Amino acid sequence: MTESLETRASLLIRIRDPKDDASWREFVRLYAPLVYGFARRRGLQDADAADLVQDVLQQAATAVGRLEYDRERGTFRSWLFRVVRNRLNNWLRAQRPTDRGTGDSDMQVMLEHEAAPAGDEDQWDQEYERRVFAFAAEQTRPEFEPTSWQAFWRTAVEGKTPVETADALGITVGAVYIAKSRVIARIRQKVQDLEDQ
Repeated sequence: MTESLETRASLLIRIRDPKDDASWREFVRLYAPLVYGFARRRGLQDADAADLVQDVLQQAATAVGRLEYDRERGTFRSWLFRVVRNRLNNWLRAQRPTDRGTGDSDMQVMLEHEAAPAGDEDQWDQEYERRVFAFAAEQTRPEFEPTSWQAFWRTAVEGKTPVETADALGITVGAVYIAKSRVIARIRQKVQDLEDQ
């Protein structure tokens, strides 16, 4: 999988074709873990979170043909966040004992505050950035020798020192720095490819 990544805007265009399995796999690999992780952090059990993912992906598949990409109106990620938040809130409401509605504005204010706890969208964005990194790293890894990848991974992700890494891999400290720098540069390029809209 060393093909260059296309921008997310082009991915949204490509997934309009229901026969484009490769684009749908890429879409699902990027967004399904994001939705799943968000649902789990909000308290859903594994199976319920998986059901929510399917529900959200179904809605995205249904809506993608109608979506017109317009950066001025916001990002696809923000639209997807609203879909996830609304589906999650619907699910949470369905799990509660039924209360009789009062019909007054206090109830509406309560529901609006409940809809998006502070920081949810920030968490969504942070998780998205982690998913983009993981996706870019997954795409990048086959481009490097295993030793170069391990030099990067041990120092940049696991926090090992270059000396520890060099000793463990049987290479020089300089080779660790070079490998780390090359892998990071390539991952940054992959991330940029994803972020360009």
